[in-house]
Amino acid sequence: MSELPQPRIAASADIDADATLGSGTVVWHLAQVREGAILGEECIIGRGAYVGPGTRIGNRCKVQNHALLYEPAVLEDGVFIGPAVVFTNDFYPRAVNPDGTLKSAHDWDAVGVTVREGASIGARAVVVAPATIGRWALVAAGAVVTKDVPDFALMAGVPARRVGWVGRVGVPLAREGAEWVCPRSGERFREAGGVLQRMDA
Repeated sequence: MSELPQPRIAASADIDADATLGSGTVVWHLAQVREGAILGEECIIGRGAYVGPGTRIGNRCKVQNHALLYEPAVLEDGVFIGPAVVFTNDFYPRAVNPDGTLKSAHDWDAVGVTVREGASIGARAVVVAPATIGRWALVAAGAVVTKDVPDFALMAGVPARRVGWVGRVGVPLAREGAEWVCPRSGERFREAGGVLQRMDA
């Protein structure tokens, strides 16, 4: 296997000197990657995207244009973040304290969003922290996620609710008796107590 190239960074991107970018990663125009952020190999950070301080992104992730990943977000390998997705990081956001002074980083405790392996978040979705998006789950465009999402769940709406299941290919699963089947890959799943599990895993 050939060695991956050095990271490629657009001239207009703002990459903090204390951020770490893996081999083969590409950062496009006007994106900002803050201090302490760690990006894995072969990631794509789209135009105008924001990656907050200390955010951790695994290998082969795609963060599309104008997505906002506020710290302390964590993305595992193979995660897709659609255009203009927003991850929040504050339970009770305020600009000022009761005495009128401007709030600072010392006046609140950041809470984060975690996205597990292979999951996808559709365009303009909002994930309200703290929340964990399960492995290979799919959040529909425009959804507002307010609680944890199970593995393989298909989530839609405001607030988001589970409307089906998806496989690793990303298409909705079809029910066949007591099983769920991916119409493209043929992978089979069983559901028990609101949890879906691959039968060959």
